[in-house]
Amino acid sequence: MSKQLNINYPRAIFLMGPTASGKTNLALALQKALLVDLISVDSALIYRGMDIGTAKPSLEELLFAPHRLLNIRDPSETYSAAEFCHDALIEMDSITKSGRIPLLVGGTMFYYKALKNGLSPLPPSSPEVRQYIKDIAYTKSWHAVHRQLYSVDPVAAKYIHINDTQRLSRALEVFLISGQTITDLTKKSGRSLPYNISAFAIAPLSRDLINQKIEKRVHEMMKLGFEYEVKEFFERGDLHAGMSSMRCVGYRQMWSYLSGQINYQNMVSQTIYATRRLAKNQMTWLRSWSDDIYWLDSDKFDCAYKKILQIILMQD
Repeated sequence: MSKQLNINYPRAIFLMGPTASGKTNLALALQKALLVDLISVDSALIYRGMDIGTAKPSLEELLFAPHRLLNIRDPSETYSAAEFCHDALIEMDSITKSGRIPLLVGGTMFYYKALKNGLSPLPPSSPEVRQYIKDIAYTKSWHAVHRQLYSVDPVAAKYIHINDTQRLSRALEVFLISGQTITDLTKKSGRSLPYNISAFAIAPLSRDLINQKIEKRVHEMMKLGFEYEVKEFFERGDLHAGMSSMRCVGYRQMWSYLSGQINYQNMVSQTIYATRRLAKNQMTWLRSWSDDIYWLDSDKFDCAYKKILQIILMQD
């Protein structure tokens, strides 16, 4: 596959793929062969202390190949796609000016899309409107808020869980401020990314293979002490199950176990199921990306590695 390059734009590499597909190992190998610096594109890896459940690169790996935008938030804090785009552009510019190539690696597809195409023109938050929505939730219920959202934007209401009060409130707030639904507004995009992007997707040819890897990874997480990692957050006192960090796959299920809502066996099975569902959603995003993407077989690491080198060096 070939595409027209803009000679005025610097280069950037996107290395995408579903969870457990081997993105990190491939990025580490490429760091040895190419003049690249790594930028993490992962909405869970931004949190400090969330290491086992996110399969965060080891300290040894990070010493060899530092990942920018890693460990930049406490789990009590939030981080938006807009903040990611702002931070990623700063890091990409810094890497480019040093004479190297930004290699963005991770599995948060919405971050990639926001960075590549620009963010949708959503209105800024209004404290008054947000308080109005909170009043509805307090005097009636969040079910009432969800019903109101469904009446104006059934598509968003279908995909936003009633317990995800942050996204639920934001979706209704957007409509009340702008008169347009968040579903319609997110179809519009801003300015595109001023880089020549070489986009790669590493994934297994078979869904059964990724499912097997996910199950193996989850059991390995438990052996490594994932329960104790989450227990430290659980006992802090300033975190709760509704926070963005604790809604991450694995952490949400372990929190339910520590709260006594489910037993250990159900926690493990629900974590496996949720991780498989995440991988499926990531694959859906990748398939809708565009024609300008190179697909790599995650079960043929050497071939994937050589293909990336061939394409990058050919474009020089």
